[in-house]
Amino acid sequence: MRAISISIVLVSHAGYGGVVPGGLGVTIFFFLSGYLITTLLMDERERSGRIDVGKFYLRRVFRLFPPLLVTLVIAYSLVILGLLDGGISWAGVLAQLFYFANYYGLFFDPGNTTAAGTGILWSLAVEEHFYMIYPAVLVGLVALRLSGRRIVVVLAIACLAALAWRMYLAGLPNFHTERTYYSSDTRVDSIVFGCLLALAANPRAATAETSNPLLQHTSAMLLAAAAIVMVMTIVWRDAYFRETFRYSLQGLALMPVFYFAIKGAAHFPFTLLNHPWVARIGVYSYAMYLIHYIVINLIEKNAPWLATAKPLLVLVAFAIAALYAAILDVFVDSYFRRLRKKFH
Repeated sequence: MRAISISIVLVSHAGYGGVVPGGLGVTIFFFLSGYLITTLLMDERERSGRIDVGKFYLRRVFRLFPPLLVTLVIAYSLVILGLLDGGISWAGVLAQLFYFANYYGLFFDPGNTTAAGTGILWSLAVEEHFYMIYPAVLVGLVALRLSGRRIVVVLAIACLAALAWRMYLAGLPNFHTERTYYSSDTRVDSIVFGCLLALAANPRAATAETSNPLLQHTSAMLLAAAAIVMVMTIVWRDAYFRETFRYSLQGLALMPVFYFAIKGAAHFPFTLLNHPWVARIGVYSYAMYLIHYIVINLIEKNAPWLATAKPLLVLVAFAIAALYAAILDVFVDSYFRRLRKKFH
């Protein structure tokens, strides 16, 4: 699923944004984060009887920060050398390093104070704000001895509250779509929908299927409905709908998709996601996400002839981003993976 997400985003940024919805790739990333983090935290609680929030934060730092730091050093070095557009400011760099890039861009950036291609760090800020708050909230809800069903209700109310907040903002005069697209307070429900799947109907806890679950009538109907809803959210261009209900409907539509992708992993078409190369791109996806738009901007500035050949641009950007991720995986991530294991 990560491989699908990074492919959608990269193809969109390489000039096909009018056809391939890059925002959907980010929404899938968000959903996956919520599902994965909740599943891991609840696994930890089941194994040890508690959730160690401090160790969770350390693992997140070891996972996210080193590739981000290396990528920003490269990006701003290219700016200094005149090979990449954009500017340099302490405020911009610190906002990106400490996961404030989304609000910095919305409310404080006067323009051209960050390296070209690093604007995508807004999504990392949304995820990191979620990481900062959610584990402690989950521990608190568990400490209150709320049942799993009641925790699901609390999270569902949070999703409704985010939708209501978007509806209020979108109805204000002089509303700008960037306010709801980039902000943590308006996009966090895209992550929480993944949490809901992990708690309400986690496919890992489902009984293993010997036959293809996708061939069952109810399963097929659910997936078909999800596909119809997802397509509708993409083709319906009404501005108010896109900044309000679109994210909620996409979150709901992703729930059956993820459920059957995991439960039916041994069956077509989801077996394709288990191909070693697809899984490897999934492993590389974070570093690829960090660097891909920088690479595209670098090519557009220094090799405009290549930028005009969009299919070739997609292939070259994908190859460079994958190579960069592979290098980071060997020389940077391998060390920090060992550190993460110490705090597991």
